[in-house]
Amino acid sequence: MARVRCDFFSEALGFGTSMTVLLPQTAAGQIGVSGRASDGDFPTLYLLHGLSDDDTIWTRHTAIERYAAGLGLAVVMPQVHRSFYTDEVWGRPYWTFIAEELPRVARGFFRLSADPARTFVAGLSMGGYGAFKLALRHPDRFGAAASLSGVLDLAARAADLHRPEDPRMWQRIYGDPPAIEGTPDDLMHLLAGATTVPPLYVACGTEDPLYDGNVRFVEQCRAQAIPVTAEFSPGEHEWGYWDARIRDVLAWLPL
Repeated sequence: MARVRCDFFSEALGFGTSMTVLLPQTAAGQIGVSGRASDGDFPTLYLLHGLSDDDTIWTRHTAIERYAAGLGLAVVMPQVHRSFYTDEVWGRPYWTFIAEELPRVARGFFRLSADPARTFVAGLSMGGYGAFKLALRHPDRFGAAASLSGVLDLAARAADLHRPEDPRMWQRIYGDPPAIEGTPDDLMHLLAGATTVPPLYVACGTEDPLYDGNVRFVEQCRAQAIPVTAEFSPGEHEWGYWDARIRDVLAWLPL
């Protein structure tokens, strides 16, 4: 794989930002590494970070580069700060950036497929929320979506307004009081109104504080006959769990 840290200007955000991109490369001469590339555009996974992270975190705390190398899969990891992939009430339009500008800019720079059947999205924690918001609001753009320990019942989670490290976060993003339930930023609301949804993959550790919300999301999917693969097993909200589960996601993707 080739790894590119791409710094670029975002018209949507009004300032410079970054994405880390992994690109397939044939690596027959590299000891201990497999690689696969093609002459056409690469199937692409948009891989989203969590609340305390940035676009480099997946390559620093997992072996995503090694896992993806033999699949011929490009991986695009954008930076969205602590935005919850949302057009913030008092901040920047990160939903517009991630949903509209990023795919256009990334495809302009790199040979990334625009075919929905070859375009996927996944993320962890806040990024799991972002991945499913993309899949539920734009189901025609993705062949599959995955969430690892995702914040899937955000309205319930945001009821705890006090975050010592960022005490006005929910108000900054969603208003004061935060308006989430029943809006296009509420995954449970989007799910209830969904007619067409790409295949979904949900994984969450049974010791994770977000476990109950993940169970509620999966139960609602099954009640509506929405295709979902669920993996609930022992694990906490930490990188050892996510490193193992991202391998499962890659094996599950319809490449």
